[in-house]
Amino acid sequence: MTELNTASRVLDLVRAKAGAGAEAEAMVHHSAEALTRFANSAIHQNVADATTTVRLRLHVDGRTATGSTTVTDAAGLESLVDRTVAAARLTPVDEAWAGLTPPMPLAAADDDFDQATAGASPDERAARVRAFVDAAGGLETAGYCRTFYRSGAFANSAGQAVSGRSAGADMDGIARDAGVDGVARLAGERLAALDGAELGARAAAKARAAGAAIELPPGRYEVVLEPDAVSDVLNVLSAYGFNGKAHARGESFARLGEAQFDPAVTIVDDPVGLLPFDLEGTPLRPLTMVDAGITAAVTHDRRSAAEAGAVTTGHSSAIAFVWGPVAHQPALLPGPGVASAPESAGPTAPTARPLVAGMRRGLLITDFWYTRVLDQKSLVMTGLTRNGVWLVEDGEVVAAVSNMRFTQNYPQALGPGDVLGVGAEAVPIPDRWAGHRISAPALHLRSWNLTGNASG
Repeated sequence: MTELNTASRVLDLVRAKAGAGAEAEAMVHHSAEALTRFANSAIHQNVADATTTVRLRLHVDGRTATGSTTVTDAAGLESLVDRTVAAARLTPVDEAWAGLTPPMPLAAADDDFDQATAGASPDERAARVRAFVDAAGGLETAGYCRTFYRSGAFANSAGQAVSGRSAGADMDGIARDAGVDGVARLAGERLAALDGAELGARAAAKARAAGAAIELPPGRYEVVLEPDAVSDVLNVLSAYGFNGKAHARGESFARLGEAQFDPAVTIVDDPVGLLPFDLEGTPLRPLTMVDAGITAAVTHDRRSAAEAGAVTTGHSSAIAFVWGPVAHQPALLPGPGVASAPESAGPTAPTARPLVAGMRRGLLITDFWYTRVLDQKSLVMTGLTRNGVWLVEDGEVVAAVSNMRFTQNYPQALGPGDVLGVGAEAVPIPDRWAGHRISAPALHLRSWNLTGNASG
């Protein structure tokens, strides 16, 4: 039974058990993921998992209930419908029900689907791990190479019926030199685009350059953030700021139509490489959230759109009911500057080198981690630097710097006049939470608030 047939079968069962007046939607999602993990410069784990999940949302007599199952035979589907119908009878009236997605076509076919990535073997992933380890030149390494395949179908009682598939790959690894780590990450739609040797060499160069670190006093520093650090900024802006539910409830900094960012900043949600529809069957399309510095849009599912008097942007997900609708794959568009410099033995990522060359005195920061929200509406964040910080003077890296804590208002850091440069190449970074990717160039910012150093 195909996925679309399975979704249709669920709707047939709903009509038989809940009556023709019930509104229902069924999503069938198949996910196959394979992971090759390495530590101590050797592969220690190769795992694969494939799961098909059927999700039913039912609205009957003004009440809404959801259910799901991974048992997809006839008995499993019937049990799912029975349980969901019974749950609907016990739930309170759903005053915020926004109705079903009407029939509408997908934005594009899956022409970029890469069968070679979807069916990649352990040997193909292991070859990239081997290249990463060899390129690290004897340093201790650890990380993973992952491939995945996803397919799905959606149907509802309003007549919407869509299906699609996607595939992708990513790699994330560190090299360690005397207890100091360097990192390199990359994501994409094709395993063939992941160069393990290039990533291993970059991680090793960072690790070797990060020894004998000095401490600097807390304060505001001019910074160049590499794509890994920028990806955290984009993730936070998307989750809290451009979230339609948070915006409708006055919990977001976003003010539509206002120039809240520097004109060099354009942030979009780019759904390339994903299933072409959301959990409500709405086709995915690119969405511009910041247009040349002006806050242009927030993300909506049907429920948050109804609350805000807007229309859905195709951002329903399994977490949207509680968390709110969040961008699938946020991307900061690259600038018109100098193209990335070639690889070298230094610590600076290629896309960041032209920006570093233009910095009189400041910090080059590779990565952030353990970032946490201090104030949700203004998006004041705290966190730590990781995997390499360097002092830059007159465009040259002059010393490694110990990791530091920061406390920074993220939108303010990208505010008008505070973005001094945007890298000319956006790098797809694996999203460690959602399993998607975030496309980020390097950023040259006027000020970043470092509030503590390694010794406290």
